Amino acid sequence: MIYHILWLLRESFTYKLGFYAYEDVMFRAVVAALVSFAIAQLSGPRIIRWLMTKKIGDRPEFHHTALNELMKERANTPTMGGLIILLAVIVSTLLLARLDNPFIHKGLFVIVWFGGLGAADDWLKLTSKIRHRSRDGLKPWEKLAFQFGGAVLVAHFLYSDFANIPDAKMFWLPFYKHGIPLAGWMFAIIAILYMSATSNAVNLTDGMDGLAAGCVGIVCAVLVILCYVASETMSRTSTMTWAGYLLLPHIPQAGELCIFYASIMGAIVGFLWYNCPPAQVFMGDVGSLSLGAAMGYGAMVSRNEILLFVIGGVFVIELASVVIQVGYFKYSGGGRLFRCAPIHHHFHLGGWSEPQIVVRFWLLAVAFAILALATLKLR
Repeated sequence: MIYHILWLLRESFTYKLGFYAYEDVMFRAVVAALVSFAIAQLSGPRIIRWLMTKKIGDRPEFHHTALNELMKERANTPTMGGLIILLAVIVSTLLLARLDNPFIHKGLFVIVWFGGLGAADDWLKLTSKIRHRSRDGLKPWEKLAFQFGGAVLVAHFLYSDFANIPDAKMFWLPFYKHGIPLAGWMFAIIAILYMSATSNAVNLTDGMDGLAAGCVGIVCAVLVILCYVASETMSRTSTMTWAGYLLLPHIPQAGELCIFYASIMGAIVGFLWYNCPPAQVFMGDVGSLSLGAAMGYGAMVSRNEILLFVIGGVFVIELASVVIQVGYFKYSGGGRLFRCAPIHHHFHLGGWSEPQIVVRFWLLAVAFAILALATLKLR
């Protein structure tokens, strides 16, 4: 919105003052992060108080007595704090992004759709314990149905946006400088499975104060770089793009998503102010499902689906630990490879404190992010 106002005033006001910085996407991304942080800071206490009045508090229940004992201090902490993040991201993006950009439209749709799904699940799950209802949130098939539905819509309209972008209709692998042609039906299947997997992976990781939020923030920092590289030129006087220089897919207009992912970073930092140990509020499904889907969406737009497995290595490990644990349990007739899954609970039961696990996983996330960025030049 602010971009469009300044653009309309460019001849009569903006250019006369010599203010051209608003045209630069990275300048607006930095401002978006700061605005988003400020909104999260200002709205946080009010949203937390509202959640407390509605008695939307967490009551951790695990099929493990020792873990329930370790987590008992978390009882009654307000949940659905992801509302703080979503509010900050939406407002900041609307203020500073170009609203005529199709990728921005779908980015906002993704967090609203998946955030709404998570909010419904949280509300049913948490209020059922207050009202003594037997239902514990949305059923797994209901949640998957809405995740698939949202992914189908995004895939359909995103593929239409890619109609005149040759690189966008290809599948790109790390260390390989040529894209692999991708049929429309394959694109749809990848999008559906991918966005559902990323949203659920963050949801599984969200079990300790700051763990999922911090790791998502690190991934979003890399997505800012990838979206910028995908569309921007190397300088104002150059016609060569960073994508062309690095032999990466060139996706025009994808750079505007830098504002979107910078807004998520700022909102997460603001949220962590209230989520750091001991947490005043938890993210809940409203935050984890929407942020996970947003991660998958950014990788799809920049055509880095495979690279996201490296960038989000922590989430891959968390999701894999659950799949392995469940598979081994069924195969062995009750055996377990980990003390508890997801794997952060395995370390918790092994004697690591919660802050130790969170910080060490953050460090792993940074290492995975650096590794992923290092591969960009290796083609």
